[in-house]
Amino acid sequence: MISVRNLVKHYGEVKAVNGISFTIRKGEITGLLGPNGAGKTTTLRILTGYLQPTSGIVSVDEFLVDENPIEIKKRIGYLPESAPLYPDMMVYDFLQFMADIRQIYDKEKIKDIAIQCGITEVMHKNINELSKGYKQRVGLAQAILHDPEILILDEPTNGLDPNQIVEIRDLIKELGKEKTVILSTHILQEVEATCNRVIIIDKGAIVADDSTSELKSASGKDIRINCIIGGVTFDAIQDALKNLQGIKLVQHIRDAGQLCHIQILTEASVDLRPAVFNCIKDNGWTLYEMTREYRSLEHVFRELTVGV
Repeated sequence: MISVRNLVKHYGEVKAVNGISFTIRKGEITGLLGPNGAGKTTTLRILTGYLQPTSGIVSVDEFLVDENPIEIKKRIGYLPESAPLYPDMMVYDFLQFMADIRQIYDKEKIKDIAIQCGITEVMHKNINELSKGYKQRVGLAQAILHDPEILILDEPTNGLDPNQIVEIRDLIKELGKEKTVILSTHILQEVEATCNRVIIIDKGAIVADDSTSELKSASGKDIRINCIIGGVTFDAIQDALKNLQGIKLVQHIRDAGQLCHIQILTEASVDLRPAVFNCIKDNGWTLYEMTREYRSLEHVFRELTVGV
């Protein structure tokens, strides 16, 4: 649905976007994640036709952004980081104004959108009287007024309180059932709560592109298995486990009464939990607990962007 190939954007000598490529498939909710200044907003502005790239090819449904801007805009609903609202207008008047611009003459359309975005109770209030959460909802309403196939949202929960954040996330997930959604953020919880795919950008380049579950599963990294074992000393456990293929290290965490807490460092290419379980069982020890330690998205993010 969306194809980006070798996208480059320079601001003078600054490379805001440096040769990135990706494809967004229909129905995906994709998080564009990265530190401040990584190139997220620039990328989204190019996708919407707001900015021209220095070089590269961007297409939506095989329409090139630079050659068919009107066709692109018909297919995209865009909510910038600062919602483009007219504060002195009533919410209803603002949405009617946006409908007139887009030549939408179905009077029921505004009513339906208001219900979908949860703004019916503020339709006759001035926008400047609304909380930031409601302003974001109004911004979303104008973005989907023309029923676009694609939603592009730039920092949609920035500056909201925790309750408002949950409300906007739930709304985005609901919209994602019918539309392709791309949202940019530097908030990791945002991606985990709403997205099924993550593209991480750092210094204008893509450093990761995968599902949230795959990124956190430590693919290509070491995996840690934590065990609590009874009726045995650490030395005996270490001697028994060190010969299993794929185990790199067995560490003693602590003893608690008759229980020995250990951590096993293994290669990521194979799940060694069955082999560890069988080894403990064959030796007649008691396994009280075994857990596989997954990396958090925060850990992955820091590894890729600051190298820790």
